[in-house]
Amino acid sequence: MEHTVKAFDEDITRLRGLIAEMGGLAEAAVQNAMDALIQGDDALAERTIEGDKKIDALEGQVDRLAVRIIALRAPMADDLREVIAALKIAGVVERIGDYSKAIAKASRQIDAKRKTFEPLTLLPAMAEIAAEMVHDVLTAYAARDAGLALEVIRTDAKVDAFYDSIFRNLVSHMVENPTTITSAAQLLFVARNLERIGDHATNVAEMVHFAATGLYPSDEER
Repeated sequence: MEHTVKAFDEDITRLRGLIAEMGGLAEAAVQNAMDALIQGDDALAERTIEGDKKIDALEGQVDRLAVRIIALRAPMADDLREVIAALKIAGVVERIGDYSKAIAKASRQIDAKRKTFEPLTLLPAMAEIAAEMVHDVLTAYAARDAGLALEVIRTDAKVDAFYDSIFRNLVSHMVENPTTITSAAQLLFVARNLERIGDHATNVAEMVHFAATGLYPSDEER
């Protein structure tokens, strides 16, 4: 029995480690994609795009390990909840990586004169909040911190507000400056991806809260 418990603990530790590694790569991808966008660094954009393969590979490892744990260890109650949460979280973190890859791809389509393109100045603050949400939710996962998970959920409203503001600004800019429509449309796409990253960080936070407490956050808690 002791051997079985030890083996299960080792599997869970490995599962947590894979999620942490995935999360670290996804968090870096958000930042790298935005740096590539702001600086016009196509080489960094390409590295970000290529790096998404590692996140995908880690998700596959999480899937296989989670299935193995369920099949061989038959976890119950809290243990099963953690395995299921890890499985779901891995899928969401993989999507965050995909959105970062999309931003990196979009950065290559922005006009070369981007540093004089005023709407571009609106995105870094939004990206910073979204990246912080990813960082904080991974910290919450590692610490089983339901309170921090709730803070992440509440922060998503700031990202949504940024998106609404940027959307209005970019639409107005396109109307007033028709020659910039292509670049402005790409920035709108980037803003939408950042908004989705915030949504996905919120989804992870809900699962972290569930794994820690057995309850999903209610609307009242938000």
